[in-house]
Amino acid sequence: MYNTALGYLQNVEESEEITQDVFLTVFNKACSFKGNSKVSTWIYRITINKSLNQLEKRNRRPTSDRELKEHYKIDFEHPGVLLEHKEKSKYLFAVIDTLAEKQKTAFILSYVENLPRQEVADIMNTSLKSVESLLQRAKSNLKKKLISIYPEGNKKK
Repeated sequence: MYNTALGYLQNVEESEEITQDVFLTVFNKACSFKGNSKVSTWIYRITINKSLNQLEKRNRRPTSDRELKEHYKIDFEHPGVLLEHKEKSKYLFAVIDTLAEKQKTAFILSYVENLPRQEVADIMNTSLKSVESLLQRAKSNLKKKLISIYPEGNKKK
């Protein structure tokens, strides 16, 4: 739960609060769980919804690459990223935050949480084909934006 919230919010304190809120929600609503999905799927949905709600409250999504560079703090370091990849991950997480909601969800669950694609489809209540399509669009959008903002992105090797 914490890692998923952190992938969305890119803020340790907010992610901790969301995690606590998810635990309380699961505890308070456990008897209303119908068993139509796995418990983990239900918990992921709660976490994602609470994270998205928190992002809406912030209403800080940049609208252009220029705004991303100028107004978005590119300083979030995910604790699960290896030290030698910390600098690159700052740019990646800044750009992940600009993805459309469904692309962002598919990307975080697939590549940050490393969940199987079918489980991602179950959590998102969609088809496996739809998840694959969302991931393709997300990767394409990430590539375009990373090339425009990452200082090393325009250098040919």
